[in-house]
Amino acid sequence: MIRRQSLIVFFLFLIFNTHASPTATLQTDALLEFKNEFTFSAPDPDEAPFYTSNLSSWNTSSDHCSWKGVTCKANSDEVISLVIENTFLNGSLKANTKSLSHLMQLDLSYNDLVGEIPSSLGNLNQLTFMSFSSNNLTGHIPSSFANFNKLSHLDLSRNQFSGGDFPLILSNLTSFGLHNLEVFDVKRNSFLGNVPTSLFMIPMLLGVYLSGNQFEGPLDFGNTSASSKLVSLDLSSNNFHGPIPEDIFRFLKLETLDLSNNRFIGAISRSMYKLVSLRFLDLSYNKMEGQVPSFLWSLDTLTLSHNYFSSLEEVVVNGIFKVDLGSNSLQGSFPRWICKSTLLLLDLSNNHLSGSIPSCLMNCTVNILLRNNNLSGFLPDIFTNATEVIYLDVSRNQLMGKLPKSLINCKYMHYLNLKRNKFNDTFPSWLSSLGSLRVLILRSNAFYGPVSSYVGFPSLQIIDISHNSFNGTLPQDYFVNWHEMSTVWVDYEGSQGSLYMGEINHTDSMDMMYKGVDTEFPQIFIGYKAIDFSGNKFTGRIPKSALDLSRNKLSGSIPRDLARLFFVSYLDFSHNLLQGPVPRSTQFQSQNCSSFEDNPGLYGLEEICGEIHVPDPTSGNSQQSKEFSSEESGEVLSWIAAAIAFGPAVFCGLVIGHIFFTSHKHIWFMEKLGRTIARIRPAHVDHSPYRVVIFGFMMGMVVV
Repeated sequence: MIRRQSLIVFFLFLIFNTHASPTATLQTDALLEFKNEFTFSAPDPDEAPFYTSNLSSWNTSSDHCSWKGVTCKANSDEVISLVIENTFLNGSLKANTKSLSHLMQLDLSYNDLVGEIPSSLGNLNQLTFMSFSSNNLTGHIPSSFANFNKLSHLDLSRNQFSGGDFPLILSNLTSFGLHNLEVFDVKRNSFLGNVPTSLFMIPMLLGVYLSGNQFEGPLDFGNTSASSKLVSLDLSSNNFHGPIPEDIFRFLKLETLDLSNNRFIGAISRSMYKLVSLRFLDLSYNKMEGQVPSFLWSLDTLTLSHNYFSSLEEVVVNGIFKVDLGSNSLQGSFPRWICKSTLLLLDLSNNHLSGSIPSCLMNCTVNILLRNNNLSGFLPDIFTNATEVIYLDVSRNQLMGKLPKSLINCKYMHYLNLKRNKFNDTFPSWLSSLGSLRVLILRSNAFYGPVSSYVGFPSLQIIDISHNSFNGTLPQDYFVNWHEMSTVWVDYEGSQGSLYMGEINHTDSMDMMYKGVDTEFPQIFIGYKAIDFSGNKFTGRIPKSALDLSRNKLSGSIPRDLARLFFVSYLDFSHNLLQGPVPRSTQFQSQNCSSFEDNPGLYGLEEICGEIHVPDPTSGNSQQSKEFSSEESGEVLSWIAAAIAFGPAVFCGLVIGHIFFTSHKHIWFMEKLGRTIARIRPAHVDHSPYRVVIFGFMMGMVVV
């Protein structure tokens, strides 16, 4: 009897594992149909197999519940979760959703979906999580989304949604559905109009993200309840205007508020102190004014830059972590009470502050930006214990004297900018011991004497010591130990220079000379490298690495090794005493003629300056005269050879044209020929004879 029961169980096992249930078959077919609707478009063709392999498990040889990105309900064949992100699906969503009606989670974000979202998607009324983030979807939000009574997370960010009457559609959606919504994210689209107050009436709402759209008008939050659960509100980068409404301060649980990049006006309301949970506030890039109230110093991060604030209310006790008040209208002496804070970032740049820098500042701050004020006096010698300082920018002030030697204790410093002050000191070669220093800018001060540091700056990528009074010679091996200058930085994905310098993105900016123009760099790429020694009194020969050495008294020839500097995009040797040939390479031939002007002894500039420089017979430069004569003779011979070759080129074109036309490959051949001709630079005289021969060849082809 027991044996018979065992056999029955065994046969039942075989039956159920041989014949899939109707539900399983429907689910499998629906998933395969979904897969076959799309193509794959990896950003790098070489990586295409990686992306397509994401769905390689989707085939009938295995149970659909085991496929990648598919999750089934326990002890069931019903698919309840479909997560296919970063797979680069290319195509539009179809209307077939009946077989996947039990879905609770749908995530198709970092893909290439196009077109509109079909209204039939509203049939998936069991969804609690839905994300189409980072695609190319267009149109408007379907009204059928009102069916999502269980939806808690809706993410349509980073698409191209724009169509429809968004305020009306959203008002209807929030009135009839979406009652359980916790996160509403539509940032970085093209939505227009006002934001309906009904959105903020959703009782479960925790986060609203509307940044990077074209919403407009004065804000109105309606009769928002003080019991609102809203924690995060981001309305940045829109067209809101007017004062910040008082009813926003009823969101008592708000922790993050970002209203930056709008057109808000007026002063900060005293009612903001009611937001006792607030930790992050960003009101930058608006038109706000008046005094910055002291209660804001209790936040972790305060960003008020690019407004018109004129003063700071003094603080007794505070716990702020990062503060950005750059580009305002702050006046008066430096607020010494700031030293009571423990700051990771202090940005007071581009204001009208005066007086001296307090000696207490460096004990509490890691990243200090004070550029473009009216600060005077000495840079305090207070860095003995400031080992954590990473970023120091006091450029464009009235500071004077010598550099404090205690800077040598800032062993983690990445960036030091002292530009446009009145520092009067010798070259700080002792800074070469700072192994993390990447940027050193001493431009436009009163530094003097020789530039010597045989140890080298191992991590330095950008140095600008131009427009000082440095003199003397630079040893031929001066840059040998500057290892970072001569290496290609490659990130983990293989792309060069794709990360930014520093640990806080806000500080990754500077201004320096670029191609002869004082340029603001909003972010510093790790891969960027630059050297500027211009506007000094250097003599002697050029070391084997340089960028801008203009307006000195350098002599000798330009080292040919400079032609192999891969990182150099701009070279300036103008206004020196250089002589001899200009090295021939892409690095040199891509420069402007002005980069070599006022060096009477230089020659070989024909391709750069667009004309042949005839040497002065009184200069005694016989080598240049011989080179010119040989080039002129070579040019004449080239034209004679071109004339001789013109006839055979026509005949050759006729023969080859006949062959390819009869073999029906003439279109392919003409395309190949066009690409070849495109590679020949037509702007230079020395290529003209070759073009004549090619023209003859083309004539033969055209005749055929």
